[in-house]
Amino acid sequence: MAEKRSIFQEVDAPGAVPTAASGGMIDAQRRGARRGIRLWLMALFALVVLMIAVGGLTRLTDSGLSITEWRPLTGAIPPLSAADWQAEFELYQMIPEFQFQNNWMTLDDFKVIYWWEWGHRQLGRFIGLFWAVGFFGFLAARQIPAGWTGRLLLLGALGGAQGAVGWWMVYSGLGGDRTDVASYRLATHLGLAFIILGFITWYVLLLSRPDRDVLQARRAREARLFGLGTGWMYFTFVQILIGALVAGIDAGRSYTEWPLMGGALWPQQMMVIEPWWRNFFENPGTVQFIHRMAGYALLAFSIMALIRGRRSPYAATRSAFTLAFYAILAQIIVGIVTVVLGAPWQVAILHQFLAVIVWVLIIRARFHAGYPAAQSVRGK
Repeated sequence: MAEKRSIFQEVDAPGAVPTAASGGMIDAQRRGARRGIRLWLMALFALVVLMIAVGGLTRLTDSGLSITEWRPLTGAIPPLSAADWQAEFELYQMIPEFQFQNNWMTLDDFKVIYWWEWGHRQLGRFIGLFWAVGFFGFLAARQIPAGWTGRLLLLGALGGAQGAVGWWMVYSGLGGDRTDVASYRLATHLGLAFIILGFITWYVLLLSRPDRDVLQARRAREARLFGLGTGWMYFTFVQILIGALVAGIDAGRSYTEWPLMGGALWPQQMMVIEPWWRNFFENPGTVQFIHRMAGYALLAFSIMALIRGRRSPYAATRSAFTLAFYAILAQIIVGIVTVVLGAPWQVAILHQFLAVIVWVLIIRARFHAGYPAAQSVRGK
């Protein structure tokens, strides 16, 4: 006859040690070195921001066309002799920028702009190496969390594409009658850098919380506010691209008054270039006018985002939307100052750096709308 058991008695075999409850499917997945990868991504983010700043200074010093060849490996070695320097200088003398704009330059003058562009390319090589060492190191150690290999590999692919786009941009200024790179190619180059920053920011935010918390938070997503954050992000990205067009043709120095332009609400010669569509890329007055109007529209959109974001029941979300709005406001003020002062490089770089801050904070606000942070019953 079977022995009677208490309802509280374990049902394992006699003498067996009770086993601890196992975790769910989320816990069973490979967690990997989430903290280590997050720190690596944050360092990669800082390097990309530095790259954007160096790229901006390279543009402002008109140094971007000083190296006329793309040599991914051997180009890392600078000229080591007087003959090497002379050879590089002679290559530069063959392009329109020297012939039409910088024919006053001596070899010593050329060396200054050469080092700017060489440093810019070297930093790009270092960023690629930094990504490769980190990615393959975590991969070899089997420390990449489940589902993250493709995401981290995407960053490397985008970085490689950025190098190719950079040369595509430089190549546009090596022939014809251009003395600068094509503005739309510059915008593509900068836009891709911001896309990389955007992915890194999103990944860092995801890795800052355990998978379990992220999945639970997603169930509480504020769908409409998340959609608004997505639109805010895209709108800001478009404005960043327009800003790159302004920088590409020095349009910020064409009308140095605000709110008027040449004493009028808009430039008097907005469509003087033929064919007409070139005005949107090559006419300084037209490009700056579009940048201003887009800035006003973005401010209006940002006010709407702030009002909607402040209605969120989650304190962290309200704070994220408020902070992003203040960043937009600061960026607009600095943009106006940049125009009024004639775009000196110090203020222009600050304007570009603030664009990075705005971009990151808007992505952060969108993240909080999509994955609300848990809070106490009192909502604090």
